[in-house]
Amino acid sequence: MHDTIGIIGGSGMLGSAISKTILGSGAFENSNFWISNRSGEAPDLGHSSDIHVTKNNQELVGACDVIILCVPPAHFADIDIRASDRLVVSVMAGVTIDEMKSKTDAVRIVRAMSSPAASLALAYSPWVASADVTPKDRNTVSAIFGWCGATDEIFDERQLDHFTAMTGPVPGFVAYFAQCMVDHATSQGIEPEVANRAVRQLFLASGTMLANGEASPEDQVRWMIDYAGTTAAGLTAMIDSTLSKTISDGLLAAADKATSMPR
Repeated sequence: MHDTIGIIGGSGMLGSAISKTILGSGAFENSNFWISNRSGEAPDLGHSSDIHVTKNNQELVGACDVIILCVPPAHFADIDIRASDRLVVSVMAGVTIDEMKSKTDAVRIVRAMSSPAASLALAYSPWVASADVTPKDRNTVSAIFGWCGATDEIFDERQLDHFTAMTGPVPGFVAYFAQCMVDHATSQGIEPEVANRAVRQLFLASGTMLANGEASPEDQVRWMIDYAGTTAAGLTAMIDSTLSKTISDGLLAAADKATSMPR
């Protein structure tokens, strides 16, 4: 890749994860990579010996072809850049394409959602593009988020708030389900460290099998129920409960928060 990439906010949790993945991709020279942060000091990214670091966001914009905005939404108002001829990619929750156009003067804008799992190349990063984004821009964005894990272009910006709720908070909701299983195990007298180890391994195995298999989650559930064993009894009880609605309510609450966060 011949583009020069800059991340505004490249030393935060998500910014560092994306930075490490980009630098570890081997797709371009590290000297083509910029970070801006408040300290102006290089974070520990493992591949950062010859990257450029600045406190001046506009200096970064002037040097880079692709600008990734990776600051908390509450700090969006503090970003004062003019990037009219740049590709601007945002991973800020809740900040719309129109808001970014108004704030940055850019017209080639991609709004995306990712997660710190990018540092392990395990993030899911959906994105939506403005009308002026070019085919080359799309290839660039696909490459960047492909290094971070799995990615898809979507075509309804409103859906990003739901992905913010579902796939952004890694491990988030999955960790809560795991916590509930650990709490159940310990309530049955199982030692906490054993329960933790068992449930961690369960989620590792389940995630790997779901990611690598062709069967959908719905298929997996149906097969377990058709088998009519112990898991079927548990799944049937969960399906007959309000668990599905409770999960949906939680995801809707998170999506609603994405649209109302201060910025």
